[in-house]
Amino acid sequence: MGAGSRPPQAFGGIPEIMETLQEQGYIADRDVALSIHLSVALHKPLLIEGAAGVGKTEIAKVMARAVATDLIRLQCYEGLDVHTALYEWNYQRQMLRIKLEETTGRPVEEKEHLIFSEPFMLKRPLLQAITADQAPVLLIDEVDRADEEFEAFLLEVLSDFQVSIPEIGTIRARHIPYVVLTSNRTRDLSDALRRRCLYLWIDYPTFEKELAIIHRKVPEINDRLARQIGAFMQLVRRVNLDKVPGIAETLDWSAALLALHRDHLDPTAVEETLGCLCKDQEDLTRVRARYLGPILERIDAIGQSGDGWNSDRIAQLAAQLPKGR
Repeated sequence: MGAGSRPPQAFGGIPEIMETLQEQGYIADRDVALSIHLSVALHKPLLIEGAAGVGKTEIAKVMARAVATDLIRLQCYEGLDVHTALYEWNYQRQMLRIKLEETTGRPVEEKEHLIFSEPFMLKRPLLQAITADQAPVLLIDEVDRADEEFEAFLLEVLSDFQVSIPEIGTIRARHIPYVVLTSNRTRDLSDALRRRCLYLWIDYPTFEKELAIIHRKVPEINDRLARQIGAFMQLVRRVNLDKVPGIAETLDWSAALLALHRDHLDPTAVEETLGCLCKDQEDLTRVRARYLGPILERIDAIGQSGDGWNSDRIAQLAAQLPKGR
């Protein structure tokens, strides 16, 4: 167990979870802590949905650190099959053993039983989670990218936390893992999967929360630049973009500006680093041509007015930005 880590039984209630997540560098709202608490207490998977880059995957990572256990990650993608997610046979090792067994005179059935046993198995994420010596955090990331057939198989695993392997038999979980599923909503998940999970929606953060995240993750940044970055992100998310930047882009941008020794936002600084925010060529062109000037003007207006930096003030300025594309 790592230094300063808490054992699972000490994860505690909602206030303790919020404190633990903050200790791990995650700025959490009460609804996040409540969802984690219920997921752990009820041994139910937690399905987290939201736009890309809002911190869904990070919840599983900090949960694993907080309860001092392993994080086992299954990254989903189109075409993911059962064997890639569950197990494969180590064919090279099996062939080597077959060669060694050629002169032993053992019955064929005994040889088959030997090479199709657990030592010759390559455990993939789902089987690793089920057979772990301590309950791990199982992260099933971007489950919406997997095919519906794989989702149906996943239902069986999450229902009983056991799998059947023809050559070996049924393997039951030694310890029920903490399960987190994430989805970017690229397709609708089945009602059956949703019924087996608790649900959490994570939206883009408020200005105040984003500012706290910037200071926590990029501690070297000065408060003026952090507020300007937070305000810029709040405003740019309100314009028409195909790929809206998330928290990950906020932190990348903050680090980039620090690397360039910038202490405030100006047109040149933003122009040079806009690729940290816009990951689509059309978005990049649109922001440069239509929105960059108006957003920086409104950020300057906040700084000069003395009205203070807050979500309400930023929302008022966002309403004044150009409409359409």
